[in-house]
Amino acid sequence: MGTENPGRPNFPMRPSSTPFASAPPTITPFSSSGPMVGSEGTNFRPTPPGAPPAMTPFSSAGPAATPGPPARFSDPSVPPMPMTSVPPAGGPYQRFPTPPFPSTAQAPPTHTPPVAQPPFQPPASQVSAPPVSFRPHSQMPPVPMGSPPQTVNFPSSVNVPQAPSDSLFSGPRPNFQPTFPPPGSSYSATKSTFQQPFPGYPGQQPAVPQAPSPFPAQQGSFMPPPPAASSPISSQQGSYVPPPPVASPLGCQSRDQMQYPGSAPPIGGIQSLTEDFSSLSLASGPGSFEPGLDYRTLPRPLDGDVEPSSFVEMYPMNCDPRYLRLTTSAIPNSQSLVSRWHLPLGAVVCPLAEAPEGEEVPVINFASTGIIRCRRCRTYVNPYVTFTDAGRKWRCNICSLLNDVPGEYFANLDATGRRIDLDQRPELTKGSVEFVAPTEYMVRPPMPPLYFFLIDVSISAVRSGMIEVVAQTIRSCLDELPGFPRTQIGFITYDSTIHFYNMKSSLTQPQMMVVSDLDDIFVPLPDDLLVNLSESRSVVETFLDSLPSMFQDNVNVESAFGPALKAAFMVMSQLGGKLLIFQNTLPSLGVGRLKLRGDDLRVYGTDKEHILRVPEDPFYKQMAADLTKYQIGVNIYAFSDKYTDIASLGTLAKYSGGQVYYYPSFQSGIHGEKLRHELARDLTRETAWEAVMRIRCGKGIRFTTYHGNFMLRSTDLLALPAVDCDKAYAMQLSLEETLLTTQTVYFQVALLYTASCGERRIRVHTAAAPVVTDLGEMYRQADTGAIVSLFCRLAIEKTLTNKLEDARNYLQLRIVKALREYRNLYAVQHRLGARMIYPESLKFLCLYGLAICKSVPLKGGYADAQLDERCSAGFTMMALPVKKLLKLLYPSLIRIDDYLSKPSALADDFKNIMKRLPLVAESLDSRGLYIYDDGFRFVIWFGRMLSPDIARNLLGADFAAELSKVWSHVGEAILV
Repeated sequence: MGTENPGRPNFPMRPSSTPFASAPPTITPFSSSGPMVGSEGTNFRPTPPGAPPAMTPFSSAGPAATPGPPARFSDPSVPPMPMTSVPPAGGPYQRFPTPPFPSTAQAPPTHTPPVAQPPFQPPASQVSAPPVSFRPHSQMPPVPMGSPPQTVNFPSSVNVPQAPSDSLFSGPRPNFQPTFPPPGSSYSATKSTFQQPFPGYPGQQPAVPQAPSPFPAQQGSFMPPPPAASSPISSQQGSYVPPPPVASPLGCQSRDQMQYPGSAPPIGGIQSLTEDFSSLSLASGPGSFEPGLDYRTLPRPLDGDVEPSSFVEMYPMNCDPRYLRLTTSAIPNSQSLVSRWHLPLGAVVCPLAEAPEGEEVPVINFASTGIIRCRRCRTYVNPYVTFTDAGRKWRCNICSLLNDVPGEYFANLDATGRRIDLDQRPELTKGSVEFVAPTEYMVRPPMPPLYFFLIDVSISAVRSGMIEVVAQTIRSCLDELPGFPRTQIGFITYDSTIHFYNMKSSLTQPQMMVVSDLDDIFVPLPDDLLVNLSESRSVVETFLDSLPSMFQDNVNVESAFGPALKAAFMVMSQLGGKLLIFQNTLPSLGVGRLKLRGDDLRVYGTDKEHILRVPEDPFYKQMAADLTKYQIGVNIYAFSDKYTDIASLGTLAKYSGGQVYYYPSFQSGIHGEKLRHELARDLTRETAWEAVMRIRCGKGIRFTTYHGNFMLRSTDLLALPAVDCDKAYAMQLSLEETLLTTQTVYFQVALLYTASCGERRIRVHTAAAPVVTDLGEMYRQADTGAIVSLFCRLAIEKTLTNKLEDARNYLQLRIVKALREYRNLYAVQHRLGARMIYPESLKFLCLYGLAICKSVPLKGGYADAQLDERCSAGFTMMALPVKKLLKLLYPSLIRIDDYLSKPSALADDFKNIMKRLPLVAESLDSRGLYIYDDGFRFVIWFGRMLSPDIARNLLGADFAAELSKVWSHVGEAILV
């Protein structure tokens, strides 16, 4: 390996069949900076922003489409592939004879490299450096020779990646066992030459004949240098010697390292990651008879999110999973099991999720009886409580306390111990109910729904058309605002001054009042700035009709956002409600003004990188705390073609239970429809006002950390001024006791809120889960959707205190540890060798892990996403329910040209063709028309050979003609 022979011509190194061959320990799995596909002919240059996706372990997408990938073994000078066998799992002291090795005098064979692996040459700068090995030479054990493969019987829930029928795709798939180049490879740095193949084509190398090896190579094996002496003791199967801490050669550096010198991640963490991957294999080794893994056989979530159905028969009275999802439906009984779980242990709660079709959450009014609750832990009565003493007492399922049954709630028990009125008591049969709260649950009378609009009217807002779209959308939604006839409404506009509007019902048109003193804000006519919509409807409509023209000649470029925010708080503080902010420029005047921090390239890869993603001014976090205290929720609508510091502005939404909507470079003609749709949904969806939420669980466990958009009022009480069906919250669970003695654990979510109708209610969701002693059962009952949702929130939060690379490594390492732990449960007894296995429940985990690493909040570095875009995506993903988050991570791709070409297309026909396609290049046909849907936008992809009639019917004759020009220059067209 790497021996220099001056008397022999210098041939390029034989490409390894595994990405870890001669790779430095700084290359990490899942990383977007790994070996590039297709057009990248070498690893010597940083990847541009539009580069094809990296070829990484567990990747769901195959290699990018490249013209005519060559057959792998078409070279006549290459000897036939030797036969080999996968050895059975041997004991730790099993010995094998040491095979002889071929002479170093033979020239290495040179294969056409696989599509995803360009030929590698060491750079000239490394002339004096010896070749880097994954193992020290002194520790190279001999390769054990195995017997023929034996039949493996896997458990029903264990998945083993299938081998392809065609070996063409075996090359690009990664093999996580370190391998070495063949002996005699021209690896000498002093004689290296740099050859760059044509972009988009694999490099061609001259073939040199070589005599076949007298012994077949074992899968994942390597050939040590000839001088190495045979060790009398054979290595244990699956053993691994960690690599020495060496620096990455220039040619093998990741894209982030090339882009930001000195930003390489710490060697120790990457070594650990490499060591964890060493026991997992997705592809065959060089010369292996087994063809490896076909990426087309990897599982993909083409059916979308599938809610778990575990224990439905055992616990039929659980609430629907759309309200409460546990990361695993099998709760560990000990701390030792938790330590081996490696995945998040917790839950995702969406308390106001839309009920299943045809169902409604029953509303129960106990009236004079009062709500039945446990007097010690305050658990609400639910299907899992038990009645004793002839129905006079009930036992709490959370804390096991016996409680007295009120006389008005008493009912006799039948022979089985069930209440005779059970069928008339929804709270005892259904996992989700709503109780009408009596007056003792009210600090003040229920507030009316209140919508207050804070609108930027500076010159950039006027020119973009934002004001006109907002005014038209609000006016069109007035009839659908919740809470009629109690709904309240108000407006403030601002540029360098603040404009208040008196909309008293006795006026024929609104009255504007301007306050220019930004240092001492006061509210003129405080009683007339908030009006009842039904009483002042005509004045409100007049204002909205005149708003676009009112500021059409405004040339003011300043933004007094901070003072305007304080003014809105002063107006709303008596009632609370929802504050909708439409911000178009960076705040520049008064309190809360922000500096143009920008997106500094020099900061990336340093310990100061995360500072760009956290608020610059503490004013906004303090304002968010004050707004939450007075039950005011904030939604931010940001529009700008320049830096707006979403990291600071979004804090208002984060801590008040709100949401951030971002429209970069907004133009009403292009983005207007998206704004109309999202604003209309925000205004018209059912909303819970002045809410608080708490989740209780059984003895011995508790929730320790909470993740999402809210303010934590106490250790376990979430303050949510305004919450709706599009908000979800994640939390992590821990064991308080070393060993759980119960067989079942219960969870209960309680949301106390004011409905838009003015009624104070408590929505309660109850679920049960078994306690297990088997780690394998925990993995088999895992819920990928809940795990991914928690992982996503944890990774985004980590970017606020660490580098992006650290957040990605954190996520990857936990997934690797989990899969290795599960594999270790079955590897020995089923003789799996080095093959990766996974439970059916986690078959999409690797794909979603890769998707999170490539999502906007975490992907790449400086050049991969604008700072505002990265921050806004983070705020959005922190609040998404499971289904919407998974769709954003793995969107839908649907072909629709077949449907449009039918003479009579019916709605039923469209449902039949709504088949999702894998997100790989092979799914796109140049004759097709496709829709890409991630839940937030549609992208329409026109193939260059699409029928002109379809394009003409969809776009019109003029636009279709323009599209044909695009086709002639680009090849395909994409409309967003």
